[in-house]
Amino acid sequence: MIRVLVADDQAMVRTGFGMIIGAQPDMEVVGEAADGVEAVEAARRLRPDVALLDIRMPKMDGLQALRLLAGPGVADPIRVVVVTTFDLDEYVHQALRNGAAGFLLKDSGPALLIEAVRAAYSGDALISPSITVRLLEHLSQPAPRGDDGGLSPRELEVVRLIARGRTNAEIATELFISVGTVKTHLGSVQSKINLRNRVEVAAWAWENRLIS
Repeated sequence: MIRVLVADDQAMVRTGFGMIIGAQPDMEVVGEAADGVEAVEAARRLRPDVALLDIRMPKMDGLQALRLLAGPGVADPIRVVVVTTFDLDEYVHQALRNGAAGFLLKDSGPALLIEAVRAAYSGDALISPSITVRLLEHLSQPAPRGDDGGLSPRELEVVRLIARGRTNAEIATELFISVGTVKTHLGSVQSKINLRNRVEVAAWAWENRLIS
């Protein structure tokens, strides 16, 4: 059973997400929080498999809560999927650099929400394709191509597809390789450029303008 914590300052959103998650035979909502302080306390106490965090919350925003639960230096990070209305684009990029295990728009629909929870639970990550596009549009002005990190051509192909929000299975299909080979390439990439997860890999690719 995948145990999920839902943190959002809007009761209707918490209820809606709870109904979607509760309808899945292998998921359950183990706790709710209406602000960032509650979210951090509940996550540490309940140790959910996945926490859904809104960015805009009172007392402590979702970015601060994310850093405390999954940021650099956290010994036993919790898998956090950030769910946002996307009104503050720069916050999205900041969250990706601070341990988010997925990013989702609030109006993405039930199917994508469930997919994001499953991805985070399995150690994968889901980044909404529309968020990827928005990030590309808002990451400052066009800049010269950055460092490729010494990655091989195949590793760069994998990185570019990760940055476009593809799952391991989709990357395997597109590159005509096995899912296991994708994971091997990803592990090599993370080791070479010292990043913790695929979301940080995606952010690194955007920062270095490795995708057009």
